[in-house]
Amino acid sequence: MALQDVCKQQALDIEGLSPHLSQAGSWTVPRGCDPESFLRIHGPRLAHGTTTLAFRFRHGVIAAADTRSSCGSYVACPASLKVIPVHQHLLGTTSGTSADCVTWYRVLRRELRLRALREGQMPSVAGAAKLLSTMMSRYRGLDLCVATALCGWDCSGPALFYVYSDGTCFQGDIFSVGSGSPYAYGVLDHGYRYDMTTQEAYTLARRAVAHATHRDAYSGGSVDLFHVRESGWEYVSRSDACVLYTELQMLPVPELESEDTQAQPEPVIPHGASEGRELPVGPEELALEDSQDTSKN
Repeated sequence: MALQDVCKQQALDIEGLSPHLSQAGSWTVPRGCDPESFLRIHGPRLAHGTTTLAFRFRHGVIAAADTRSSCGSYVACPASLKVIPVHQHLLGTTSGTSADCVTWYRVLRRELRLRALREGQMPSVAGAAKLLSTMMSRYRGLDLCVATALCGWDCSGPALFYVYSDGTCFQGDIFSVGSGSPYAYGVLDHGYRYDMTTQEAYTLARRAVAHATHRDAYSGGSVDLFHVRESGWEYVSRSDACVLYTELQMLPVPELESEDTQAQPEPVIPHGASEGRELPVGPEELALEDSQDTSKN
């Protein structure tokens, strides 16, 4: 209680969605300055870089990320963990400011625990995503930088949501966040199928992150792989990104379609032709058509 008095922290609101942090207007800035304007002008400008991805398939949700934490032009940590467990059936990828991501996941973990004690069960993945977006939206415009993909399994099956610090929240099957996400999306869009096997999903996730770390200057280190099942989340592996990329380059690239099964181009029907009837293309055909019409008459 003494620390609360010194920090002028407000009492906990167990009924609302308060993240138990100070209100945005009470942040310490020079007197007479607007907090949003002051942080926009004088706040730190750091270059964030990472590659995180998650996708949903019939056997659960796969989450993968690199491990190198970059800050500006130097590597801050070569082996950081960018997939954070929230509870037994829920994980979250982290992209943005590391301190903001860790802080808000601590807040989310506490709020979900309190709700579970009050209601007797853990909230759904959609409920957790909505709760996180609602709490962070109150600090919009104050340089809060959190972009996350919530991966979980609830009573409705595997679920995946994207949440951003401005309050954005929507559901999907594939998400990739970070500076390496354009390269990861290229691999995911090429090889993703909902009915993949577990090993195919592991290979796709490793391939996407490894290719992103090879092309993106701010991503690298290792590739962490997680799998959220009905029984809970599982830490699958950690692989060196450079070694993994070299091994993947030696594997044969799967072909989309064989030559025998390629679809034949559909014939082009000129304007004015009716379906099911081909237009004559030469004088002989025209004469034959006229003779047939005369015999009918």
